[in-house]
Amino acid sequence: MRKLFLSLISVLLAMQVTATYYVSGNGSSGNPWCNGKSWGATACPMTDQGNGLWSITFANVPIGSYEFKVTNGSSWYGVSKFSQSCSNISCYGSDNIQFVLEDAQDLTVTYNGSQICLQGSIGSTEPNPDEVGVTGVPSEYEGVMLQGFYWESYTLSTFSRTKYIDLINSGIVDEMGANFDLVWMPPSGQGGGVGYYTKCYSNLDSDWGTKSKLQEVLSRLHSKGCKVLADIVINHHNSNSGWAKGFATNNFGSYGTYQISSKYICSGDEAFTNSSSDSKNLEHGNADTGTNDAGCRDLDHTSTYVQDMCKAYTQWMINTIGFDGFRYDMTLGYAGKYLSMYNLASRPFFSVSECWESLSVIQNHLRAANYNTLEFDFPLKYKFNDWKGGSSYSYLKNPSLRGKGLSKYAVTIIDKHDTFRRSNGQEFLGDNTDITTKKQQIVEANAYLLMMPGVPCVFWPHWYTFREDINKLIAIRKQVGIHSESSVSSETAATSKYSAIITGHRGRVFLRMGSKRSEIEVPEGFSLALAGDNFDIYVSESTPVENIRVESAASKVLENGTMYILRDDARYIIDGWMVK
Repeated sequence: MRKLFLSLISVLLAMQVTATYYVSGNGSSGNPWCNGKSWGATACPMTDQGNGLWSITFANVPIGSYEFKVTNGSSWYGVSKFSQSCSNISCYGSDNIQFVLEDAQDLTVTYNGSQICLQGSIGSTEPNPDEVGVTGVPSEYEGVMLQGFYWESYTLSTFSRTKYIDLINSGIVDEMGANFDLVWMPPSGQGGGVGYYTKCYSNLDSDWGTKSKLQEVLSRLHSKGCKVLADIVINHHNSNSGWAKGFATNNFGSYGTYQISSKYICSGDEAFTNSSSDSKNLEHGNADTGTNDAGCRDLDHTSTYVQDMCKAYTQWMINTIGFDGFRYDMTLGYAGKYLSMYNLASRPFFSVSECWESLSVIQNHLRAANYNTLEFDFPLKYKFNDWKGGSSYSYLKNPSLRGKGLSKYAVTIIDKHDTFRRSNGQEFLGDNTDITTKKQQIVEANAYLLMMPGVPCVFWPHWYTFREDINKLIAIRKQVGIHSESSVSSETAATSKYSAIITGHRGRVFLRMGSKRSEIEVPEGFSLALAGDNFDIYVSESTPVENIRVESAASKVLENGTMYILRDDARYIIDGWMVK
């Protein structure tokens, strides 16, 4: 028996000695990363350093976006084995280990059987503390946001056209300003694809209307105390002729004039790699620091000329045109530090980034952008999709950025133009035409959205169709002073019920939802503010009613020394500033 045992030990030791590990990743021809090999189970063999440590070094890896795993040829190890504590390159991802290099450098990957480390010869540049969290993110912000358009709403009338002239002539722009604190406008630059393939940033005559009408909309919204966000598309740019030829001149007045050419386009762009391109032999820029957009030319943000152009563009949009902040399109298309750079130059009141990815990637992007922006809370959006207005309320408990203590940086959404369009499977309820039959689910979802921390962004088709109901919810949020950093306590969730207490600047809300919500007892000191379809909202009895936005949701009247609120043909007595 002892002899058999020793033989088994010998076999195991032999197996351990002969085991070999490899780095496998998104290498490409001519790039030293992964020795130019694209994945493969035995792509880049690591060297046994003894004591169970394996390593490999790649020399002079250029600027770019990369991903990898460590493998023994059969088992694969990614993010679950990665350790940031032994790495000086910031990595992220949900499966593959992903990272961005903003400077060419040597990279060393090590693996000791339990953790993967990534060391760069330069490492990640430490940000200047004076440039972290200083712009674009208001603290304890009470504002509510509206996406003031939907896909192709400059021509579609399904939920009312939203061309500038239509907003003005219908008078709905004034109702927008009366109920919302921020309105996100569509891309204002000249371009195709609803403006997302921009041909000229400085030409503000777009599918949505003329520059003069745009500025009239801005003026009308500002007169109501409402701020306006410009949709900024700086990942990619369209040319007027050819693949990378004939770019328009961008004239930003006192901020300068800029002329894009092929040398400011990323080297991996289709203009230089597609065999059909008429521009493949033209001068080009550095590798992309983010995800490629195949539909347009990707700008090289490592270029100081491109950086100066984007700084000029953002400054011009705020200081000359009159916007108050930005919604940045497709921010995975370039390294987060550039978004921070442009915000530091233009100092917007509010900034939100479209980093359409998993929670870990969004967190990494937020860090890379030096906390000078908020992020759309896509993980919460997909929690809404899972919930579907009733499948299980457990999906709504402490989700996404709020669960990470980052609600200050969360712009929360149920839908937006991209997720709602053309039945692409991303919609909240899978139907982007007739939503009137789904009022209960949509209003209930908005009740959750508007009672929670973060900055809620209401979607135009929801608001336009059910604005009487949604305006009431906004009024309650304002009354209590719920803000982006409000605390959520006593949160419970089960299949058919949900409840939570949310604390604002001027009071608290008790929200309960679901078909079995009556099983949840209302805490002492709360009075019913709104009985909705499948939800109830109660406010604390110390909440002053002076903060109710009465212009669209309710009115107040004083009769014989008694104050009343009139809402929906019902009269509510106010006793000592409490709604009874």
